[in-house]
Amino acid sequence: MRNESRGIGLVQFVWVIAGIMVAVAAGFYIFHSVHSPSIQFTTPYQAVLLTNGSVYFGHLWNYGGPDPFLTDVFYVLSQTDPATKEVRNSLIKRGKELHEPDRMYLNPNQIIFVETVGTNSKVAQLIAHAPQ
Repeated sequence: MRNESRGIGLVQFVWVIAGIMVAVAAGFYIFHSVHSPSIQFTTPYQAVLLTNGSVYFGHLWNYGGPDPFLTDVFYVLSQTDPATKEVRNSLIKRGKELHEPDRMYLNPNQIIFVETVGTNSKVAQLIAHAPQ
């Protein structure tokens, strides 16, 4: 009888240790996911494609975190000439609208992908020459 009670105690001890290990692992995962630093980019501008098909260019902050946002935001405006049917694309800087936004907060669930804008790319050149 003495051996059986000792065996049950050992099984309970193992379960308690296993439970503690699971709790510590879960706590580490939660802490790491909440406190992980945002992703840093190597170029000044990033292109962000959203689920609604919109593409914005700008300085992306806190990507990988719960509240990413863009500053110095640009977007492409396509206009068709009714006479020639020619499509003209223009890079437009946000901030000139009536409410003069200085940043754009993004829903992280709506971001399909993010790419860096090459420093020698056409977009980077247009941004560099855009009126401030």
